[in-house]
Amino acid sequence: MAEHNDSSAGTPEVDPTSPDRPGRAMRIGFRRPVAKTAGTVATTTRAARRRRVQHPVRSTVTLAAVVGLVATVAIPAFAAVRGETAEAQTLQQVAASNAQSLVVGSEAAPAALDRSGFTATTPEEIQKKKDQEAAEKAAAEALARRLSAASSTASSSSSTYSDPIPLVAPGSGLVRRPLMSFNNFGTPYAGHRGTDYMVGGGTPIYSVADGTVVASSESGPGWGVYVKVAHNINGVNVTSLYAHMTYGTRAVQVGDTVSAGQLLGQVGDTGRAFGTHLHLEIVVDGTYVNAENWLVTNGA
Repeated sequence: MAEHNDSSAGTPEVDPTSPDRPGRAMRIGFRRPVAKTAGTVATTTRAARRRRVQHPVRSTVTLAAVVGLVATVAIPAFAAVRGETAEAQTLQQVAASNAQSLVVGSEAAPAALDRSGFTATTPEEIQKKKDQEAAEKAAAEALARRLSAASSTASSSSSTYSDPIPLVAPGSGLVRRPLMSFNNFGTPYAGHRGTDYMVGGGTPIYSVADGTVVASSESGPGWGVYVKVAHNINGVNVTSLYAHMTYGTRAVQVGDTVSAGQLLGQVGDTGRAFGTHLHLEIVVDGTYVNAENWLVTNGA
């Protein structure tokens, strides 16, 4: 007969927390060998299978617990961040609704300001106006000096001219200037019997005195388009010739009677001319005289 051993009776009680806890070998020494039966072996095999099945289950449960822990920490943080953003947007909206605003009409076109009625108010504008006036005054004075010098030069360099003969009392109105204005005199040269008045093309030309047209042509020898008028001024025979007119602008023909200041044509550069100007010749009793000096002497 096999002996029946009580495993509990052969194993002494041992306190697991005691420092004098004997080792594994000591406990094994107190155990008695137990005979294994077929039922015991089967039970042991099933237990091992359960342990193998429970091991992945425990791993899955552990992983789920870790994921849940991470979600528990992350979701409140994410919610807190979203809450701060939403709160910041709300504050901005509140500030924007209470702030002042400016509305600009994009379709409105800026109106041009007319400064013609404005006067200078700043020191810079005042100084600029003064400088402009001073420059204009200086230019006018310089032009007057050039005209005076040119007149003296023309008079002294034209040896073929005789001294001008006073024909009328100054201011009598019998002699007029052929131009209302001009820029300056042309430079005289040898053999040049007239006086050149530099002026823009198209400027009107007037008769210097009452008279009769004795020549009017579109192709004079060197003169281009020209008109010649004969005058009798206080019994003195005088002729005046106006050359280099613009084509088609002659207003008189041969035989026409003209009066002082009557329109004869317009300034051009036809014939032997360099630049637009009036070439004026004055002949007194068959002698060429300086045209400008003659006009000045006779009050024109």
